[in-house]
Amino acid sequence: MTERSRRGADPRTGRADSATEVFVAHRNLLFTVAYEMLGSAADAEDVLQETWLRWVDVDQDSVREKRAYLVRIVTRQALDRLRVLGRRRESYVGPWLPEPLLTTPDVAEDVELAESVSMAMLLVLETLQPTERAVFVLREVFDLDYDEIAEAVGRSPSAVRQLAYRARSHVAARRPRGTTSPAETRAALLAFQRALETGDLQSLLDILAPDVVALSDGGGVRHALPRPVVGIDKVARLLTVGWWKHDVERTVELVQINGGPGLLVRVDGEIDGVLAVRLENGYVTGAYHVRNPEKLSHVQRETTVTR
Repeated sequence: MTERSRRGADPRTGRADSATEVFVAHRNLLFTVAYEMLGSAADAEDVLQETWLRWVDVDQDSVREKRAYLVRIVTRQALDRLRVLGRRRESYVGPWLPEPLLTTPDVAEDVELAESVSMAMLLVLETLQPTERAVFVLREVFDLDYDEIAEAVGRSPSAVRQLAYRARSHVAARRPRGTTSPAETRAALLAFQRALETGDLQSLLDILAPDVVALSDGGGVRHALPRPVVGIDKVARLLTVGWWKHDVERTVELVQINGGPGLLVRVDGEIDGVLAVRLENGYVTGAYHVRNPEKLSHVQRETTVTR
């Protein structure tokens, strides 16, 4: 018998084990909350680390609703980080796009979750004030009640209701409209992939919406568009001529990016970027090209997001 077993197990070890078990059980949920608030997987991971450090210091026996308590911690940490990020993004070189995630196939089956983590929706959420964004995410995506959200954001329930109404109206005016069936999505994406691989301008014209928008993010490190490109003719020519180097070996792979259709672009075998696509009524209405190397770490392996 060891000295420790003669004295009895250290109760602190048991508390730490319990805290770890609870945190791991909710980790994917907490990551999703942080990611939807920040649009950055790297910053979401940092927020999870800060949340963990605070969680292990909590008296576990005093917490009845552990999930709600953890969501409250992660929300407060994400709000603090979001305010800092807002100042950084003001000096970002070129257009800013969310950090893409290679998501698991089941995410697309949850339509609401897939929309909430889509590149298009994350760009809409960027137009909200930090507290509005937190309220919208917690209410509309995770269906928390107003009292829980009030505790998380440090506002009264009545103030949270007003924030939720304002954020909902703001997002509704800007969110993507129109639906595309899974079969239409796959057909459009395959046609899009073939057109990019072959440089077939007419094929692109057939699947692009008249008001399609293209954005690219190089972070000042890689070549990217300095501003959005709008309109079917300009975007079609950009995709067949302007975005691609034609003296390299390039492959384009169909993948799930942020719960929706996307393409993983490799040049000479190395990941060069991600092209996320927004589809509405069978047509491509948005193309989001991320080349900033600092934003490509989460497309090398699948990331689990959940509600």
